Amino acid sequence: MRSIAVYSLKGGVGKTTISVNLAWSAAARSNRKSLLWDLDGQAASSFLLGGGTKGSGEEAQAVFARDVAPSKLIQPTATPGLDLLPADASLRQLDRFFFTLGKKKRLEKLLERLGRDYERIVLDCPPGLAETSEQVLRAADLIIVPVIPSPLSRRAFDEVVEFLDRHEIRRGAVLPVYNMVDRRRSMHLEALEANPKWPTIPMASSIEAMSARHEAVGSFAPRSPAAVALSELWAAIERRLGRTPKDG
Repeated sequence: MRSIAVYSLKGGVGKTTISVNLAWSAAARSNRKSLLWDLDGQAASSFLLGGGTKGSGEEAQAVFARDVAPSKLIQPTATPGLDLLPADASLRQLDRFFFTLGKKKRLEKLLERLGRDYERIVLDCPPGLAETSEQVLRAADLIIVPVIPSPLSRRAFDEVVEFLDRHEIRRGAVLPVYNMVDRRRSMHLEALEANPKWPTIPMASSIEAMSARHEAVGSFAPRSPAAVALSELWAAIERRLGRTPKDG
């Protein structure tokens, strides 16, 4: 199993849409048994995949307290080979829970347990630098950081790297990804020229349509520029993880 965290210090950078598309790619393009774990209390990934928590809707945090087994909440999605561990409002208190718990590797242990059943686990992480973020950054094999081509977003990425270095918790490699790119904007072009090797995903109406269709771009618009860019990103991720996609 390899775990991929999609994380940003800032909100509004397209973290959730990238998470859903990468999880779909793991299952549909690479034919790997995959799980999307929604760790954000807003539950946007869960919404996009048409899922929701079972029972009371306050059980997502209970997974970390070990009061509920993850398997009790995991749901299949419309994509064969892709399951969802949905979020709910209880995750809004997860930082406080981790702080009280005092165990820095609880998430890592849960990932190891889930790894018995999955080859790829994609984590849609909440924004900010707090207890949950630190658990994720310690546990993930690869950290995808969406960056809008703007000075503020780049500054947020630099802060993440500085945090990892300062606390010496760089377990996984960090891969910045330019997202919502509009090549008509001079600021975006300047950012791309400054970092030409960073993967790039364009601003696209097909990505916006995900919220209405409840599926990944590659599923309903496979030839669109956004789908092609996301496919290339997934291939790069598999290479970074030391594997080649099974379907080439």
